[in-house]
Amino acid sequence: MLCFVYKSLKKLDTYLFVKNKDDFEPVPEALRHMLGKLEFVMEVDLSQRDKLARVDSKQVRRQLEQQGFYIQLPPTTVFHDT
Repeated sequence: MLCFVYKSLKKLDTYLFVKNKDDFEPVPEALRHMLGKLEFVMEVDLSQRDKLARVDSKQVRRQLEQQGFYIQLPPTTVFHDT
């Protein structure tokens, strides 16, 4: 399964994966507004990869099939009291 990855130029370290290049129709308007302008980053064949940089490719495939897009948010920072 091919997917297309875009980075948000408004939200640091936030990426949008879609099933079809330049097809943002499945993405809710409010989310598109939050992401702002998107820049194409790469095409990924999810059937050839088990793991992506921060997420399991099965999770991405599942979300693409269920809702037509996957949003990768920046990692959260956890602070611990010492």
